[in-house]
Amino acid sequence: MLYIVATPIGNLEDITFRAVRILKESDYIFAEDTRVTKKLLNHLEITNTLYRYDEHTKQHQVENIINLLKEGKNVALVTDAGTPCISDPGYEVVDAALKEGIKVVPIPGVSAMTAAASVAGVSMRRFIFEGFLPKKKGRQTLLKSFAEEKRTIMFFESPHRVVKTLKDIEEFMGVKEIVLIREITKIYEEIIRGTTTELISKFEKQTLKGEFVIIVRGNEQEEKREKVNKYAKDQYEEEDYEDEE
Repeated sequence: MLYIVATPIGNLEDITFRAVRILKESDYIFAEDTRVTKKLLNHLEITNTLYRYDEHTKQHQVENIINLLKEGKNVALVTDAGTPCISDPGYEVVDAALKEGIKVVPIPGVSAMTAAASVAGVSMRRFIFEGFLPKKKGRQTLLKSFAEEKRTIMFFESPHRVVKTLKDIEEFMGVKEIVLIREITKIYEEIIRGTTTELISKFEKQTLKGEFVIIVRGNEQEEKREKVNKYAKDQYEEEDYEDEE
């Protein structure tokens, strides 16, 4: 059986009892970065066999994992942090397993995407998740395509590219309201809100640390806010006019 196991994104307490049990009972654990996962396993006192599965090893590891599963072994797949198969190549081994009729079991837990969404103070009823933006090719085209997007948009970004990404958003999408969430679940966890212009000015000369989630408020929410503000203004002017009479 193939288990897709969510692991903490920072705070090691953020792991379920079920996830710990599955990791202990699995014959093999495949991890995006064995060094990162080893720290978690040591903390949990788990000594199972650990192998690497990432973008560079997936070509041969998918076949290896499928063979182990066919032999009746239980395999757990984890990513560096959070839920696998979201911003890593894990989906490919899941796809291969499902094609072979092998049972795949999700072991849910923490995710940077949902954790950030829950504290952004922005409607997430309809949103787009883009993971990490392209560094060069296709970046401008993608951002331009979001200029009139009504839904909320979410990106992941590394600290040394945050300011550049904010500048690109402003250049290709216009001035937008942004929520930056950094170091989720960690000691220096922080939620920063403002326009692209304000945040660029705030961070341009700073050395940033920690992984970031960038949430861009959608045009639909802006339109609703404008309608509410216009209604309030009209009501105020109407009441003011009646007072004068």
